[in-house]
Amino acid sequence: MSKADRRRNPAGSMFMDCRSLIKLACCVLSLELFLFPTVSARAQTSDSQTSDRPWTATTESHTPNTNPTRTSESHTKSGNRSLDKQTIERIGSDGHYELYLDVEKETVQVNATTVRTIERSFGRGPSGEKTLMQVTEEEKQTLGNGDSKMVRTTSNPDLNGGLQVVQKVVESTKKSSPDSQESKTTIFNPDGSGGLVASQQVEERQKRSGHTVEVQKSTMLPDGGGNWQLVQRTEQTTKEDGKDRTTEERILKPDSDGKLSVVSRTTSKETEAAPGQKRSTTETYSTDTPGLASDGSLHLNQRVVTVERADANGAKTTEQQVEEPNPGDPGSGLRVTTKTTDVMNPSGSGVQESRTIQVRDASGNLGVVSVDTKKSDNVHAVKVDIAPQEKPK
Repeated sequence: MSKADRRRNPAGSMFMDCRSLIKLACCVLSLELFLFPTVSARAQTSDSQTSDRPWTATTESHTPNTNPTRTSESHTKSGNRSLDKQTIERIGSDGHYELYLDVEKETVQVNATTVRTIERSFGRGPSGEKTLMQVTEEEKQTLGNGDSKMVRTTSNPDLNGGLQVVQKVVESTKKSSPDSQESKTTIFNPDGSGGLVASQQVEERQKRSGHTVEVQKSTMLPDGGGNWQLVQRTEQTTKEDGKDRTTEERILKPDSDGKLSVVSRTTSKETEAAPGQKRSTTETYSTDTPGLASDGSLHLNQRVVTVERADANGAKTTEQQVEEPNPGDPGSGLRVTTKTTDVMNPSGSGVQESRTIQVRDASGNLGVVSVDTKKSDNVHAVKVDIAPQEKPK
């Protein structure tokens, strides 16, 4: 955001600053989530949505030349309310851990069709006091016919301590038929005069036919004349064949004449060679390749290979390899730029996990840039399907 934009929209500036601080804390906590967005999120994170049993987890992250962090997580549920807490600590000047960021998320099942969520993020003031940074409130209603509506507001405290809405998201989903649905998402930002103005709209259509799912997503921005202008369209087709799955995605953007053209294409194939063994390969082609002048054609600029192995005892190992072109010699093909190894082992009544990330340095060698270790008493953190393969028919 430019200085002029900040003067016109101070609330938006505050929103960006607050979001940046929260995102920075999360990146310090888990470097791999920034470097490798294709790595699956840990099962611990999503399990709170389905588990009624309380659990706790502790993660320690060590990255060369950066401050170590420690994250404590907990999940509890009582009646129709569940509470998830996350506390991030970092090493202080005295060599001991000190509180850095707290996130508290409360989810309430209001009735059979309505779920209300409120998430609060707290930082630390100059004297170490707990300071509210951001509040996000969400309410989702699901109707019996499959339609749903969601409203989410994000607020930041102003200089007087009062909360000011800095973003509002409204999403509605409608089942047009048993095999198709349409959704519309509108994002509102401050208009600089104390109100909110629609700043982005996304329309999505999804249709299933047999084992094939087609999704089309259109992203639009206001053109200044009161109309929406298409800036990007995403087309995705996913086909399932038993336990195998292939996905193809195309991203189209309008050129100077308004004509849509493909700027990116991603193909993904997931296979299960044997019980407990899965492999996925994702290749991304783009008109923009580092080190090459754009010629308007699609070129392979990333390949991600992920291999998962699990045994009947619940142990699971995931290895991911990212290949990208060398910016100094883009014509030489792809080379391995990052490797991630994730090992999860059941331990007593919980699970232990370690994650090691290696990145290619300027000398061309892969070096460790992050090591995370995690312990949790959540027995549901590792779920492994070791069912026998179906015999060919």
